[in-house]
Amino acid sequence: MSRIGKRPITVPQGVDIQSATDGLLTVKGPKGTLTRQIHPRMSIEQEDGTLLVKRPTDGQQDRALHGLTRSLVNNMVEGVSVGYRRVLEIEGVGYRATKDGNGLILSLGFSHPVPIVPLEGINFEVGQDAATRRPFIVILGIDKESVGQQAAVIRKLKPPEPYKGKGIRYQGELVRRKAGKSGKAGGKGGKK
Repeated sequence: MSRIGKRPITVPQGVDIQSATDGLLTVKGPKGTLTRQIHPRMSIEQEDGTLLVKRPTDGQQDRALHGLTRSLVNNMVEGVSVGYRRVLEIEGVGYRATKDGNGLILSLGFSHPVPIVPLEGINFEVGQDAATRRPFIVILGIDKESVGQQAAVIRKLKPPEPYKGKGIRYQGELVRRKAGKSGKAGGKGGKK
């Protein structure tokens, strides 16, 4: 039994859900509108402020699609009502991000600045942590997949390296550090 698929989805006030006969689901809310093609074997029922995803049989594929469909629909409802955000921290001397219209320009130690064009429906905010004075990027959007994809594309430009920890990381990401080389004490090295 899919425990995720059986859970009802609560629909917040101000969110309108329309399901077409061809499986196209449209969710409208205060933040925007999302549409998604739902698998034809899954059905969505609306009952007094909640949504239920139903499956036709207990076959393996139907059980897998049941939980997946419920999660996708729940992400749509949450996205149009609250929205999603992902924070990236930038660590390194001279590494910074500046906003350029809708996009970003990143200085990451390369010989050139790196321009970032946002995906559709994505907005950026750039700031600096008051305590550590490290720059950070906030990625905002209503589609969870797009927000995660944009964050992954930016992080891939300069992933954190294990020796000094320089690079772009997700907020709260733990980067395992390595010790590096250890030289001999006393200054006497080499062959005689």
